[in-house]
Amino acid sequence: MATTGDDAVAKCLDQAIDFLAQADREFDAGDRRQGSEKLYGAATQVVIAAAKQRGWQYRSHRATKNAVVRLETEYQDPLLVAGFLAAEKFHKNFFHDEMEDYEIVADRPIVHRFVNRLVALVNDYAPDA
Repeated sequence: MATTGDDAVAKCLDQAIDFLAQADREFDAGDRRQGSEKLYGAATQVVIAAAKQRGWQYRSHRATKNAVVRLETEYQDPLLVAGFLAAEKFHKNFFHDEMEDYEIVADRPIVHRFVNRLVALVNDYAPDA
């Protein structure tokens, strides 16, 4: 389980999971913009959890993106950056509602996998002793 800053990390993980569920409800109700923002929020919250856990910066969009790159390097998993890039498309969609239906259908599961993968990584994290 999360070890560094347990409470703060756990809150971010809980929020990420809640946002995923909210995103699904919003999309199911036909609200593409709110669904998009909740999906992006889920991705961001899980990255913040990992960053907090490791003592990394996370309080700006750039810092969040940099944390994802560091996680990709740490785990040698190129799908982490790809997952966050998919999430960023939904963030843009919140403002402009320009994603095509096929993009939403294709990219939603990518963001879900990204969030779930990072939740597992945060829960399994054990800093070098």
